[in-house]
Amino acid sequence: MTVFRISRRRLFVTAGAGVVSLAVVNTVSACSTSSPPAEPVLTSDAPLPQSTALPTGWHRVDRSYVSAYLLLRGKEVAIVDTGTQGSASAIEDGLKAAGSGWSAVKHVILTHYHDDHIGGLEGVEPQVKATIYAGEFDYGNIISDKPIKPVRDGEEIFGLRVVNTPGHTRGHISLFEPDTGTLVAGDALRTQNGLEGSDPQFTTDPTTAVASVKMLAALDVKAILPGHGEPLTSGAKEALQKLAASL
Repeated sequence: MTVFRISRRRLFVTAGAGVVSLAVVNTVSACSTSSPPAEPVLTSDAPLPQSTALPTGWHRVDRSYVSAYLLLRGKEVAIVDTGTQGSASAIEDGLKAAGSGWSAVKHVILTHYHDDHIGGLEGVEPQVKATIYAGEFDYGNIISDKPIKPVRDGEEIFGLRVVNTPGHTRGHISLFEPDTGTLVAGDALRTQNGLEGSDPQFTTDPTTAVASVKMLAALDVKAILPGHGEPLTSGAKEALQKLAASL
């Protein structure tokens, strides 16, 4: 397996044990309930919060369709998206492969409410003592036994900046680590056929989705971790800017 290590000044790849976890899906569905009445804010100039600790690594599991990520900082872990229903065992395997376990998980971050990204939440919730987060315009669409904390553009979770990237869903969020340039893009970006924006067949607002891609292209991105497709760890900024210019 390959472990992707992140340092303050550079991103590099090294061989070793520890690549991780997540489950995939065969379908995507958008369960819809009520949403807050306000409109999402799309911005790229929110002040960057100061973080005293940097991530020591990220791990991904690919099941050919969807990925989710474990982000590690010291002994603490954040799970970004939970795959489809029944994915908890895959996440647990990933935690073990990373030398960690459920007790280290303090944050569960959901990029949006589609089933292939939140389906595993039911199995993850009983295992962790963690805060669960989702975008302020999507969290009302997610059924959970535990409270879900709505987050806004520019807020910080675990040293990660929340970036509103609406379009795929109204409240879709991405996560950006400014010190390393790591972007966890959810479904705002995908890489199955080269770098592309949100899949049109599952996109709520195509015009807003394009605006989100253009906004992300203004960030100093060095690695893109998409929900669908392989992570892009070389030439990410240039590829993203080229994509944005083509839209």
